[in-house]
Amino acid sequence: MALSPTDPNSYSRPDLVTTTHLHLALSVDFAQKRLVGEAVLSLRRVDPAATSVLLDVSKLEVAGVTDRATGAALEFTVGSQSINGERLEVELPAGEAVEVAVAYSTTPACTALQWLSPEQTSGKQHPFLFSQCEAIHCRSMAPCQDTPSVKATYSAAITAPSDLTVLMSAIREGEVVVKGAVAVSRWKQEVPVQSYLIALAVGALERRTIGPRSAVWAEAALVDRAAGDFADTEVMLQAAEELCGPYVWGIYDILVLPPSFPFGGMENPCLTFATPTLLSGDKANADVIAHEIAHSWTGNLVTNVNFEHFWLNEGFTVFTERKIVGRMHGEPARNFSAMLGWRGLEETVEQVLGPTNPFTALVPRLAGADPDDAFSCVPYEKGSTFLWYLEDLVGGAAVFEPFLRSYYTKFAYKSIDSEQFKAFFLEQLGSVAAVAEVDWQAWLHAPGMPIYKPAFDDSLARQAWELAAAWQAWDPATPAVFIQDFAAFSAKQQAEFLWTLLKAAPLEHVKLAAMAELYQLDSCSNVETEFKWLRLGLASRWEAAVAPALALATVQGRMKFVRPLYRDLYAWPEKRQEAIHTFQAHRGQYMGMCADMVAKDLHLDA
Repeated sequence: MALSPTDPNSYSRPDLVTTTHLHLALSVDFAQKRLVGEAVLSLRRVDPAATSVLLDVSKLEVAGVTDRATGAALEFTVGSQSINGERLEVELPAGEAVEVAVAYSTTPACTALQWLSPEQTSGKQHPFLFSQCEAIHCRSMAPCQDTPSVKATYSAAITAPSDLTVLMSAIREGEVVVKGAVAVSRWKQEVPVQSYLIALAVGALERRTIGPRSAVWAEAALVDRAAGDFADTEVMLQAAEELCGPYVWGIYDILVLPPSFPFGGMENPCLTFATPTLLSGDKANADVIAHEIAHSWTGNLVTNVNFEHFWLNEGFTVFTERKIVGRMHGEPARNFSAMLGWRGLEETVEQVLGPTNPFTALVPRLAGADPDDAFSCVPYEKGSTFLWYLEDLVGGAAVFEPFLRSYYTKFAYKSIDSEQFKAFFLEQLGSVAAVAEVDWQAWLHAPGMPIYKPAFDDSLARQAWELAAAWQAWDPATPAVFIQDFAAFSAKQQAEFLWTLLKAAPLEHVKLAAMAELYQLDSCSNVETEFKWLRLGLASRWEAAVAPALALATVQGRMKFVRPLYRDLYAWPEKRQEAIHTFQAHRGQYMGMCADMVAKDLHLDA
């Protein structure tokens, strides 16, 4: 059976039959590491001749399928496992609108769910469960049309231990009903969403209000720190609304997950998931929340039709995130953030992937590929740079920002591709003479670095460059009289200082030791700074960096940190086996997608 004509990573055929609503009635079984229950899919025949519906599943145990209206059993078949999971084909009862109920269980091999033992949580008393469905992992949590080209409302009734809190990417319906050792909570998401935005978390959680429509949730040990670091959430929301239009999702809560969460944040509607590595005590890493807030329009409201067009989600989001930063902290801060992003893009394109790698194109081909394999900063930073270029071309923010608002209005609640964006841009701004020079083929389809680099305002970077140059020129036999107060730098200035040194010739170990002592870098509270500091040590083949680098790579599972640290250690021949052994010993604590990607970085999996 062929894949979807609009999505190379889905078996579903929404051009024949499409989902309008999904209801999940599931019980959480921590002992067996399973969700057990049923998924009820409300379906609409697009093609009156369709006799079956195709759903995506992966590693699910399907017990049976019934016609919800009559209770009659429906014939179904499950295809063989592939890179895109399996195809579940279900016969359809008569009628344009029908409901089918799939009784099923997840399995311990489910790639969407992370089951944590009490020992893996900060409280050490209760287990924890969380999901991560992007890109194509929802099919391992529930049978569905697992493609961003399909948007549907969803509801849920979740039965879980009564001493734990259940949260979802939706609005709670009514009170939790306690039934002895278990409790049932009900949820409803009335804004149509794509399957990867369905999210579930269960754990010992506390809540703190941080704004008129926002709260933060976390384990007791982290919740007050999180409330402090994310205190500016409402300010960010208001800045985003000024840029993008009304916020349609009702509430904006944040859940700080245990350390194994593989991303900085995940834009689940009504409930952003966030890594605890954002917590620095000074709001220094709160830009990630601005990013996830921006997704409320760029990705969640206007969505890529499939993951070949992922830049329509992430490039727009990074661009908008930095607009929010600019409104809050000034244009130099926006430019500085973009400069750091450009440096990360250079490393990814020129060193990690290679400038001819097809995954460095804005619109890569994903037929026969897992979207996770294509994941990198390219759609984020190259996509954002493309929008920066277009804004410069048409006359600046005064022209481009109103265009973006009209774009969000035009395509709200829809899933689109890059050609649709191009057509709308040309329709709205094609009369600007300079637009004729846009090389759409090169921007969208050519691999490598962008063909344009913004003229960044580097005023906030200069102090970092000057300090880096002073360290490079310093003779350790002389007093370090030039040393500035590193602690007075912003977190981004600290990052630029360390990045500048990292990209230069390896630093002498005596200088690294002096730097560590003077700046107390071995006890840094900001994981972003600690990460770059350790990479500088590894690049300089400094033995003192190895143990803390391995520790950072194992105490948390954020891929942004884990993968580069393991790659750096792999590139150090004398430390390669130590890196491999450490990863193999800790592989089970990472979420599946992170473990799989690191295994490839270490050349362990074919």
